[in-house]
Amino acid sequence: MNKEHQQTGKGVSIFVLLLMSSITFVAILSEMVPAGILGHLSEGLGISQAQAGQMIGIYALASAICAIPLVTATMHINRKKLLLSLLFGFAVSNLLVGLVSNYYVVLAMRVIGGVAAGILWAMISAYGMKLVPEDQHGRAIAIIMAGSTLGVSLGMPAMTWVGNTFGWRVEFMVLGGFIVLIGVLCQMFLPSVDGERVTSSNNPISLLKNKHVLLILLLTLLGVMAHYASYTYVTELVSKMALPGGVEVALLLFGVGSLTSVILAMKFTDTALRSFVSVMFGIGAVALLAIYLWPSTPWIGYVAFLLWGISFGPLVTMLQAGVARHSASAKAIATSMQSSMFNFSIMIATSVGGQLISGEGGNIMNVVLLSVVLLVPATLLSFRAKETLGDK
Repeated sequence: MNKEHQQTGKGVSIFVLLLMSSITFVAILSEMVPAGILGHLSEGLGISQAQAGQMIGIYALASAICAIPLVTATMHINRKKLLLSLLFGFAVSNLLVGLVSNYYVVLAMRVIGGVAAGILWAMISAYGMKLVPEDQHGRAIAIIMAGSTLGVSLGMPAMTWVGNTFGWRVEFMVLGGFIVLIGVLCQMFLPSVDGERVTSSNNPISLLKNKHVLLILLLTLLGVMAHYASYTYVTELVSKMALPGGVEVALLLFGVGSLTSVILAMKFTDTALRSFVSVMFGIGAVALLAIYLWPSTPWIGYVAFLLWGISFGPLVTMLQAGVARHSASAKAIATSMQSSMFNFSIMIATSVGGQLISGEGGNIMNVVLLSVVLLVPATLLSFRAKETLGDK
């Protein structure tokens, strides 16, 4: 590892954490790229937009189902070897989606990606926390999970442009090729870290008896459903708003907000988690309420997408940091439970959102209203969670 890399924690370079951040960057893109090209997928595969949206839902369902059992089963495996295997799964999933034409084969490939994601989201934060002192755990998570924020803020607009310009197949194949490149860099630079044993005190059943973990899982359900129900159908939302500049401008503003939240997450996750979580949920509620009330006013729409991005950006970081606080060992299992709930919530959100859009009297604004309704109790619960998320 080059000596000029800035050192942090126990000697691990910032370069290593940024490389791990690039993994979460491509992981979130693997999950979410269909959201920006639902129309192209619908036309190219001969399916409805609701079916195209299920390409995200099935991915999330596979992640939700597999996270806890597979993370538990792979706890003993060397972290670097496991991560390289997961990157291989992501690459195969995306490359084959770009090559096949059968919708059900595409769904099968999405399941493979979802299984890899279910393990990845649970283990990568725990991997990073092993590389730094305990008082820097939140900062490490923020850096690593900044990749997912950048994936939404920069990656999604860029990949949507690729899909709209060169075709959705090219989009998936470019993503697959990028994942291969990251895998090569990980083989070269990531430190090897041994796995750990599952014991009676750190297994999923014992963690489910922890009231703090249960509260964070509830906050995950409310917050993730709220954000992803609307974000999955952002193309239709922007079209309904007739927002000047279209989905590209909307996602760009969303992305600027998400980038801002990366800095906020690095500053407040370790020291003011309760305040940070409640403020982020509150900002999301205000932003989506503004879209619901004034959908045809462009400047309100622009500001709302910016604020929505700020709220959305630190979602993974703050919830994983919260659950990690309440697991003295085997943090990967604790984060696997949060990750499983996260992905299960995405699956519910895409399904409910699809029904609200395609059902009788369907309207995307019904989905936006649902998001607001979910974020209000999330804000109140997090504000009152002094023991669970208490500021240091």
